[in-house]
Amino acid sequence: MQISRFLSQKFRFYTFVCIVLLLFVHGYNLQETYLTPFSTVKESLTFTAFFEYLISNGLLRFRIPLLFMISGYIYALQDNKPYRERTRKRATTLLVPYLLWSALGLLLTFLLQRSAYTYQFVQAAALDQLGDNRVYEEIGLGGTLQRWLLAPISFQLWFIIALFIYNMLYPMIKWMVVRYPWIWIGFTAFLWLSYFNFIFIGGQGLFFFSLGVYLQKANFNIERKPRWMSTYICFLIYVASSVIKTFMAFELDPESNSTFISLHILHSITILSGMLAVWYGADMVVKWCMQQHWFLWLSAFSFFIYGLHAPMISYMSRWLFSVLEGFQYYRLATYFLTPMLTVLICVTVGLLLRKVLPGVFRLLTGGRGF
Repeated sequence: MQISRFLSQKFRFYTFVCIVLLLFVHGYNLQETYLTPFSTVKESLTFTAFFEYLISNGLLRFRIPLLFMISGYIYALQDNKPYRERTRKRATTLLVPYLLWSALGLLLTFLLQRSAYTYQFVQAAALDQLGDNRVYEEIGLGGTLQRWLLAPISFQLWFIIALFIYNMLYPMIKWMVVRYPWIWIGFTAFLWLSYFNFIFIGGQGLFFFSLGVYLQKANFNIERKPRWMSTYICFLIYVASSVIKTFMAFELDPESNSTFISLHILHSITILSGMLAVWYGADMVVKWCMQQHWFLWLSAFSFFIYGLHAPMISYMSRWLFSVLEGFQYYRLATYFLTPMLTVLICVTVGLLLRKVLPGVFRLLTGGRGF
């Protein structure tokens, strides 16, 4: 089955935009260094803190679900190819980049640990997923290998290893989607809403990947807005739920179960309404951007930006925070400058690498960006 040119353009547009917006999600400088859907904020309610939480843990949280849904839809289009061939290709395009970027994240962190000046930013970022932020010499070889393979300091890589696992499980997912669509979609939706996570397999990823597969197998026209849907109402719900959730994150008791439930419900509403609003409400923007040569050129570096931006963005945020501390609006300036500088560095490094060492660039991106 072939998809239309415009749908292909939408997939490329949203893949790039979601990855760039990811930098604003990861570039916040709140005292809470790791934000979950139900995170509360243990600092005073200021404009800057409110704005950063609203953007990073509210308005931009639709990105990963949308990427999973696009991935499921596209993967379901390729059923004419043998499973073994597809598996081997996905190992090259997902598993190999995962291992390489994870190693580079460890190397960057190791190098920054060499200097007392840069080490303070590594410590302030506190990115170690196992909760041990000592230098790697103290952690030892076994601990370092564990971080390379299972708990990367490049924390964004969970997405591609999760996607690889869903691709491996695709025959089962497809069988359930075709035979028992509502049971399977309902079951995976329950896993998402119950915040199920097992190593790299999460309810959110499984649900939205399965939803993408279902939409393709059901021949659902995702280019045309459903009659029952109002883009304006979706935008209103999307923004309102994000704003309400942000206020509640500053005011509610972090130890209460009702806080967890309330924030998680609002988070889910924000994601669903945001996906609908953004997907069906920005067609004019998509058409304009996909006609611009600079945008097409820049979007070729999507995967490279994704792979390189973390943990660098977290360290850079802490560095800029210290440099701009005397400036009145240093927190807000840091929040905006960090993602922009990170994109600039990623594109510059990617461009040089693609020209000088195209083979290395191909390995790092799984063949993307040429």
